[in-house]
Amino acid sequence: MSTIKPVKIRLEASSACQLRCPSCPTAQGIIGKSAVGTGLLKFDDFKALIDQNPGLREIGLSNWGEVLLNPQLVEILAYAHSHGVRINLANGVNLNTASDEALEALVKYGVEEITVSIDGASQETYQQYRVRGNFDTVIGNVRKINAYKQQYGSQAPRLNWQFVIFGHNEHEINAVKALCQELNMTFRPKLNWDAEFSPVRNKEQVMQDAGLAATTRQDDWEQTHKFQQCLQLWNEPQINWDGKVLGCCVNYWQDFGGNVFSDGLEAAVNSEQISYAREMLMGKAPARDDIPCTNCTKYQRMAQEQVWIQQSDVLMDRRWMVRLRRFPLVYRVARRVVNSLD
Repeated sequence: MSTIKPVKIRLEASSACQLRCPSCPTAQGIIGKSAVGTGLLKFDDFKALIDQNPGLREIGLSNWGEVLLNPQLVEILAYAHSHGVRINLANGVNLNTASDEALEALVKYGVEEITVSIDGASQETYQQYRVRGNFDTVIGNVRKINAYKQQYGSQAPRLNWQFVIFGHNEHEINAVKALCQELNMTFRPKLNWDAEFSPVRNKEQVMQDAGLAATTRQDDWEQTHKFQQCLQLWNEPQINWDGKVLGCCVNYWQDFGGNVFSDGLEAAVNSEQISYAREMLMGKAPARDDIPCTNCTKYQRMAQEQVWIQQSDVLMDRRWMVRLRRFPLVYRVARRVVNSLD
């Protein structure tokens, strides 16, 4: 369980962003001074990664920055498509800056899924968090993507409307859901991680309108004990734009050593440090100061409550298990088999 052969990874295409969202480490300049740094994925590095790893089947390109700011994005998408590597922007884009060529490429080269961060149904509400953003521009770009989908006769990319719920936008949840219907988008409400910025006011109404069981990250943890980001160390490790191994989408303070572009993918994601981190997250090894997870609040909470990742959690999170959910009977049988492995 501590050694992996990745078929899916997360690879930062751009850690730069043009917006200034108040709670975002990128906007605050923290990311630029961290292990992530400010930079763009180079096409030559991407090409070499694909060429050297024929078993790699899927790559997520979004994380700390805005993917569409990468001037080589069209080349990256075209090369992935020509080699049968699926691309997603599921972690989020703001879609404020995009050329028509790039928007067409998202459809033409079969990007599977795009999550668009739009925290409002109007400019007045949207701009309170997405500072420097323009609501009409974003919706206009969504419409362009839909037009290209019609032109190419494509169902892809699937479009998600990510709506971070704040006190200042909670009254627009139903309006956003109506816009999702119009724009053929899936409504994805998200809990605000910054408890100090515009907290939810009417919790009961928000849970009813958004279909959620909690309105704060703390309440959500207490109910679900989710550690999806931690599972990325096994099933889709996060790689920085310059090849450094970060492990998960949350970590920006310290890399795990090694570099995918210079050392090779398998060697880099199975370094001593990240292999040890996987043991830590399963409760099989004590915390160590040189492991980024040690400084993560998620790991600290897991250690405090003695809630550890199990082998079944890792297997249940893998893509083939997720796809089996479309076949309830087969999925239930597979889940029983997986759970029996712990």
